[in-house]
Amino acid sequence: MRKLKLYKSKKDPELYYYFNAKGEKLWCFRHKYYDDSGERREKSRQGIETEIEALRELLDVKALTLRGASKQIESDQLTVSQWIDVWYKSNKSAWKTSTRNHRKQLIQLHIKPMLGHYKLQKLDKMTYKRVFINGLLAKKLSISTIKLYHQVFKIAINAAVDDEILTRNRFNKIVIKDPASHIKNRAEENFLTVEELNKLLSVTQSKANITVYTIFLLLAYTGLRRGEARGLQWNNIDFDNKTLTVERTKDDGGGVRPPKTKNSYRTILIDDVLVQQLKKYQVWCKETLIRFGKKMTNDTFIFISQKHCTPISDTVMNYNLDNMVNMADVNRITPHGFRHTHATILISKGVNVKVIADRLGNTPAMVMEIYSHSFKQLEAESVTLFSESLETVGGHSGGR
Repeated sequence: MRKLKLYKSKKDPELYYYFNAKGEKLWCFRHKYYDDSGERREKSRQGIETEIEALRELLDVKALTLRGASKQIESDQLTVSQWIDVWYKSNKSAWKTSTRNHRKQLIQLHIKPMLGHYKLQKLDKMTYKRVFINGLLAKKLSISTIKLYHQVFKIAINAAVDDEILTRNRFNKIVIKDPASHIKNRAEENFLTVEELNKLLSVTQSKANITVYTIFLLLAYTGLRRGEARGLQWNNIDFDNKTLTVERTKDDGGGVRPPKTKNSYRTILIDDVLVQQLKKYQVWCKETLIRFGKKMTNDTFIFISQKHCTPISDTVMNYNLDNMVNMADVNRITPHGFRHTHATILISKGVNVKVIADRLGNTPAMVMEIYSHSFKQLEAESVTLFSESLETVGGHSGGR
């Protein structure tokens, strides 16, 4: 390897210039300092195009040295991708399974592809908003999801501050506003009409296996979150009183954890259609378990795979739902769309908000916020119905 001949700059004894193989004049610096443990170290950088730029970087390094910020000096080339890996590996054991899986997916699908190549210490607020926040908006993610992703990123940056790699979190004061003009509320799109739901369930019953049909029927008739449905055990079903109790949720990684909130712990009524299907499905489960040399107990998970006799996965649910939606030719929804469908149908029938909230495991305020579009539509219909009622009774014209 060709050894560079360095020429000292007159501006600083640690600043040099040299000529590369192409004869181009470039600048570099070599700064000697002591780290936190008192060991002698050198910080150098080359390939800088101008003397002013090289001097500015050298002075920044010297300022950090005077402040005793040796970790910042040593980590100045650390990328966002490298730091996010360090942060994830250092903290994942302390997180719940659901949190760990969610953050791993966020890192792989969004943070690394969009921000990973940026130097951690150089990533500024404007670049972050332009690349990450606006990039997530362009992907049509909901505002609540983007705010959650932003919050997770800030947690990772705070960890870098705590580790003295950064002096402060420059992303703390970013405000994410809802551009309602071009992003719709996901609940407004992720649901089916009564006719579409009937069509989808009919196609699923005839085309899919009994596990897929039963869990889709349960999601539609109860409004449970899919994790809550996957977490159901046979002791959670009371066939005599026709009730279902939610007391746990099952995650992608197979982890079982408490429900999402205190309100999520609930016992709800189920109707005869679902009761009869669950009884039929229970017989199938017993026979299937026996074939695999297993026995059904009260704490056996309800929804099991036909092929492996193991608890059904999100992947299987998503795959089958996509297929059934295509076959039924209805609006494309996610498994969570059954929950939105359940809520919007109840709202359209004028069911009390408190009753709906109790079934969903939410607060009335949350239901009002999430399904505001449905309540507005219901209000408009009620105004029309009131007016029509008066016209029918007395033909009131509204004027003198």
